[in-house]
Amino acid sequence: MSDTPVQTSATVLTVRQVQDYRAMTLVAPAIAERFRPGQFVALAVGGEHTSRLVRRCIGVHEVKSDYGGTVELVFADTEPGTAWLAGRRSRDQIDLVGPLGRPFRLPRDPVTCLLVGGGPGGAAVFALADTLLRRGCRVHFVLAGASARQVFGSRMAQRIGDSSAVVTEDGSMGERGTVRDVLPRVIEETGADVVYGCGPTALLRSVTQIAGDFGLPSQVSVEEFLQRTGACGIGVCMTCMLPVHGEDGVTRMVRACADGPVLRGDRVRWGDLGTIPFDALGAPRVLSVSEGGSQ
Repeated sequence: MSDTPVQTSATVLTVRQVQDYRAMTLVAPAIAERFRPGQFVALAVGGEHTSRLVRRCIGVHEVKSDYGGTVELVFADTEPGTAWLAGRRSRDQIDLVGPLGRPFRLPRDPVTCLLVGGGPGGAAVFALADTLLRRGCRVHFVLAGASARQVFGSRMAQRIGDSSAVVTEDGSMGERGTVRDVLPRVIEETGADVVYGCGPTALLRSVTQIAGDFGLPSQVSVEEFLQRTGACGIGVCMTCMLPVHGEDGVTRMVRACADGPVLRGDRVRWGDLGTIPFDALGAPRVLSVSEGGSQ
């Protein structure tokens, strides 16, 4: 199987409403056979004569062998591009490129894995769960959202997971609160060996910090950050840069699409997202007057 991404015209099979989100199933055999959990696809929106040139980068929820290979995406139709996707009908064609990005690294041995998902980006944890279960791992879930309608996959988590917990900010499903309120307890109860996270950056930051408090490794997908900032999905446009520090302690700006979307949580400088830290390698240097700067 080749790891090389492909550009293809995928056929829309279904688009359905799932809570506050849309789930789109595409017939795309070449992408389905290459996909690894954590990767995403970049979709052209607006049709052949559109002025919308920026592709939409969306993580993959599930792949199946049906129709030669299908790919399911989950997204919120919150802007013109995703609204166009939500309006597609069966047999429509969509140009997409994928699978793109670095996938989750999988454990060598059967271990206990805790998967944390929030919002539509959290849908990507289920493709990961399927692979982990086939490797003999124990899989536990924590799913989060602002309300019950923004929690994706709670029934699926109950069906396939060893345990599942749900937390909503308004208390309309599961416990009231955020991931920060329940994750420490779930880590203790499950004896997790590794924590994976998919969803908003605030959730990923909490996952990273709490996993670190327990001395656990964390891997997170910054796909929702990529959705907000990315324009190409292939590492060319440089709009999805974020600061990450390496093993040598040096901070470098990396591309969420090409160097991610899966990153070690403890390497991301969460407080500096959207900026170029002054100490990052290659960061612009502002000279003071005494150093010869302009007055």
